[in-house]
Amino acid sequence: MIPTSHYLYLALALFTIGVLGVLTRRNVIIILMSIELILNAVNINLVAFARHFGSVDGQIFAIFVVTAAAAEAAIGLGIIIAFFRNRETVLADEMDMLKW
Repeated sequence: MIPTSHYLYLALALFTIGVLGVLTRRNVIIILMSIELILNAVNINLVAFARHFGSVDGQIFAIFVVTAAAAEAAIGLGIIIAFFRNRETVLADEMDMLKW
């Protein structure tokens, strides 16, 4: 049986990689993928703690997070595609359509 700390270290590594991706990248698709990586790290934590404490609450909540992440990814990709058709770029620096 794998100890809970191993799952937490894995989740910490994934969360760190995701945060670094959000902070350092300019491509919006990479930023969206980094946010998904952060959400997956949170899911690993939820499932690991649910297993550690013998409860299914964390697993149920992880299912809700996966559902919300799928909706967020679909909406985000739709917005990115619409932006690309309008501006022909997916760089975060170029997204200033709402500025006057």
